[in-house]
Amino acid sequence: MAPAINRAVLVISHGAPSHPVSQEIAVRDLACRLQALMPDTQVRGATLAAKGALERAVEGLENPIVCPWFMSDGWFVGTHLPKRLAAAGLGTWQATLPMGLMPGIGQLMYDHLHARLRELGWAEAQTSVILAAHGSPSSTNPRAATEAAARLLAYQGPFKAIHPCYVDEPPAIRDVAKSIKGPAIVLPFFAARAGHVMGDLPDALEAAGFSGPVLDPVGVWPDTPALALAAIAPLLRVQAA
Repeated sequence: MAPAINRAVLVISHGAPSHPVSQEIAVRDLACRLQALMPDTQVRGATLAAKGALERAVEGLENPIVCPWFMSDGWFVGTHLPKRLAAAGLGTWQATLPMGLMPGIGQLMYDHLHARLRELGWAEAQTSVILAAHGSPSSTNPRAATEAAARLLAYQGPFKAIHPCYVDEPPAIRDVAKSIKGPAIVLPFFAARAGHVMGDLPDALEAAGFSGPVLDPVGVWPDTPALALAAIAPLLRVQAA
């Protein structure tokens, strides 16, 4: 039988200050999908951007498991999030790794690429992967997380090449996409379908003249919550139901 979990889980994403409602709906949907994997556990979701959302989400919780739906352990996860949790009234909590650093991320990315390339009839060894990510001009952590994901992906499959590239630092997505010869596919290493994925990424690809396939961002894949479950499980005290 499924284990009975005696601690709540709180999934927190960045959200979008310009479109707070849509991203708040998205993280709550994510929480529901995670809860479907652990039906006896209370799972809540909130963004940092929606006014009052985090405060409402932590109400009544004691020492929850916090699951940061971010791609790296950058400033938001390492500095801003703990301050926001404390300010919201949460006294203690335990946190998993951010989603982009969770064990199994490389296998998950490979599985999605493999399935899409099979649909296209493309050989992995002849296909380049454009690993498009946020990056940061002020921290090395986002880049390190993206490069770690690229190494894991290279270990999983014999792709022609894997090219990390970024919105906020070089190499730029536009420059990388423009330089690649032969079949290429874009894997957006992002946690949500928000501003960068909806605006910056397609703009960069259009400027590069790139018309190849583009996957959905990693954080919205239907099977990504299973990564979170595996990361959460070691932090939970469980007892047989």
